[in-house]
Amino acid sequence: MLQQLPALVTLLTVLLMFGTATAVGFARGKYGIKAPATSGHPAFERAFRVQMNTLEATLMFLPLLWLAAHYGLGSWAGLAGLVWVAGRVWYAAAYLKEASKREGGFVLGSLALLAVLVLAAFGTGRALLMG
Repeated sequence: MLQQLPALVTLLTVLLMFGTATAVGFARGKYGIKAPATSGHPAFERAFRVQMNTLEATLMFLPLLWLAAHYGLGSWAGLAGLVWVAGRVWYAAAYLKEASKREGGFVLGSLALLAVLVLAAFGTGRALLMG
């Protein structure tokens, strides 16, 4: 079961990305922000920043998750990944309400990302050393 966590975390990450994109779409409609504009109402700008920040974080997170899983640390990477997803959801929900409230989720997600980075580096390093 735990070995399958990276796959579950990947699906949850895709759902998170879908959710942030949907929030931007709704905000565009609600506040009359026509594409390709990326500024306007503060609530739209928060939704847009949540989407972009989540995309940026995901770009680092997913390769690290799968490196760690590939090199035998999938259970630990999956657990850290669940924490990362929880942190990003907290971050997104807080940021959408008020930008100054996003810190807790950001810190939790960042710590989980650091854990996955360490796992990926350890697993990769171990594989290189063992040939």
